[in-house]
Amino acid sequence: MLIVHVPAGMRQAYLISVPRDLLVALPAAPGFPGGQDKVNAAYEHGGGGEGGARLLSTTLSRLTGIRFDGAALVDFSGFKQVIDQLGGIRMCVDTPVRSIHTRQQFDTGCQQMDGARTLDYVRQRYDLPGGDYDRQRHQQQMLRAVLDRAGETRLRSDPVKLDRVLRAAGGALTVDTNGVPLDELLFALRGLPADALRGVQVPSYPQTIDGVSYVVLDNGGGGLFTALRDTRVREWAGANPRWVNRL
Repeated sequence: MLIVHVPAGMRQAYLISVPRDLLVALPAAPGFPGGQDKVNAAYEHGGGGEGGARLLSTTLSRLTGIRFDGAALVDFSGFKQVIDQLGGIRMCVDTPVRSIHTRQQFDTGCQQMDGARTLDYVRQRYDLPGGDYDRQRHQQQMLRAVLDRAGETRLRSDPVKLDRVLRAAGGALTVDTNGVPLDELLFALRGLPADALRGVQVPSYPQTIDGVSYVVLDNGGGGLFTALRDTRVREWAGANPRWVNRL
C-alpha cells in the first residue's frame, strides 16, 4: 500500500510504501475486536469493500498521525487495462527474476511491457535481494512509468484516448479524491518535473515472532511519520537516503 504525499506547490511528490507485513495495532471494527496483526489484514478484518478500506485508513491514520485527503483501492487486474490503453509502459529491470506465478523470465535492462507483464513483474518478491522492499520499489517505479507514459501520449489533445484511459482507470480504482476530478488529479501528478517524484520506504526490518514472519518499525519509523505530519519529508529524505528511491 502507498501513501502519496504532495506538498503545497505541486513541485514534488513522495510515494511512501507501507510494508504489507508491517506489525501494527488494528482498531476494533464490527465483528472484529481489534488487536495486533499485519497491516494488510485490516482490509479483511474490516469486511472488505468500503468497510475494509475504512479500517485500513483508520489503522494508517493511527500509525502515522495524519489525516488522509482521499483514498483509492486499486484492482490490479483492472490496472492492467490502464497500462494497455496507454500502449504499455517502459520498465527497467535491475535484477533478473523468474515469476513464481507465470514462470516468465525478467532479464535485466529497460524494456517495454504490456499490462499483464508489468503486473507480473511488480508482484515478484521472492528471489530478489531485498525481498518485499524490492517489490515496493518496483511498484513505485510502475506508477512513475504510468505517469510518464500518460504525458507522452498527450491525452488532453486526444479526447477519445483520454476517455478510454479514464474509463479503464475507473474500472481499476475505487476512488475518494475529496472532490478533485480524477482527470485533474492525473494531470497534476503527470505535470510534476521529471526528477520530482521520490519513492520512500518506511524504515523497518523483518522479524519472526512466534513462527510468523512480520515487518517491524525501525525506531518507530525513524522520524518519517513526524516529518510527514510537519511537511518536512524533503529534509527527512535528504538525511535518510537509505530509504529513498529516485524513480
